[in-house]
Amino acid sequence: METQKILVTGGGGFIGTHLVNELRQRGHEVIASDLYNADREDYIRVDVRNYRQLERVLEKTRFDIVYHLAAEYGRWNGEDFYENLWQTNVIGTKHIIRLQENQKFRMVFFSSAEVYGDYNGVMKEDVMVNNPIKETYQMNDYAITKWAGELMCMNSANMFGTETVRVRPVNCYGPGEHYTPYRGFIPKFIYHALHDKSYIVYKGHKRIIDYVEDTVATFANIADNFIPGEVYNVAGKPE
Repeated sequence: METQKILVTGGGGFIGTHLVNELRQRGHEVIASDLYNADREDYIRVDVRNYRQLERVLEKTRFDIVYHLAAEYGRWNGEDFYENLWQTNVIGTKHIIRLQENQKFRMVFFSSAEVYGDYNGVMKEDVMVNNPIKETYQMNDYAITKWAGELMCMNSANMFGTETVRVRPVNCYGPGEHYTPYRGFIPKFIYHALHDKSYIVYKGHKRIIDYVEDTVATFANIADNFIPGEVYNVAGKPE
């Protein structure tokens, strides 16, 4: 397996941290970047909303692949802090794409299963082919920004020949996911249970979840077998 130089934006986050570890274990040379100061080896503080910060990193080191995870996460977070959401998820992604057009690194863009919106049928692999996404399906700004990111990636591929793989994770969980009111239901339930707080369970509602170390193994496989233009829906099988 050939060693590659890889940048992981959002590499200090929940999924990003696990992905960085997985890629390094496979022998790749990995740099993590994120918004916050951190005392970590091979880590750079970068705010993707700031083009010059990204440019400085990407001009200093020529990367083979950029895993672009940096994003504001979550439906209600996106409603309450929509300025941060749009600046990070859309403008930040546009910055990455502009640099990709100049430097020709490959990119793995992290979208979300939220782009499917309120889909009424049984979700199968060919749903995007036979049922193209329409803007009316996406019922929140988080989903809309992720779909905008996908559209920008596809447009750049058509206009400038950039090579990108899009992934759509579903409800990833595991160690390192710290609780906030805007995180997923698993850390929320655990936090409320530990602190003797009530929580709401909706009957008849099913979710698909995937353990983070399984998820990042799949993401890391993309670096080893990169197929430009491919899209992967990444989730566990059992409901």
